[in-house]
Amino acid sequence: MTSPERAAGRRVFVLGVLAIGLPRWAGAQRAQASLIEVWKSPTCGCCKDWIAHVQASGFGVKVNETGNTAARARLGIAERFGSCHTAVVGGYAIEGHVPAADIRRLLAERPAAIGLAVPGMPIGSPGMDGPEYRGRRDAYDVLLLRADGTAAVFRRYG
Repeated sequence: MTSPERAAGRRVFVLGVLAIGLPRWAGAQRAQASLIEVWKSPTCGCCKDWIAHVQASGFGVKVNETGNTAARARLGIAERFGSCHTAVVGGYAIEGHVPAADIRRLLAERPAAIGLAVPGMPIGSPGMDGPEYRGRRDAYDVLLLRADGTAAVFRRYG
């Protein structure tokens, strides 16, 4: 084999290795970014329903049955933005009943922020939309939480 043929063969080999390995690496990165770690009370039904919502939307979930208040404090979420569960995904905090579509938008846009919050437990938000509410839907905002303690409306519902 001549030197140019050997060089061409090496290029084909390297490109083949990249073609096989790069999609796996990219898939692993996407999977890591779409794993949501949640801290909640072990007895909270609406938290379980929100977890089912994000799982149905394609997120993987790791659940911690305690530590919601400590997680909120550790992530820098002010109490006024609090809800019944706290989560982390892709380096962002998620507080309360944030819809999966808004989490996906956050991960796609990657704004400079702590994360998203739906303060309180608005009826009609994911996890607070079961049959016991008889179709009732309260208006609520998904807030983008900034590191300086302020928030802006990320999306409005209702």
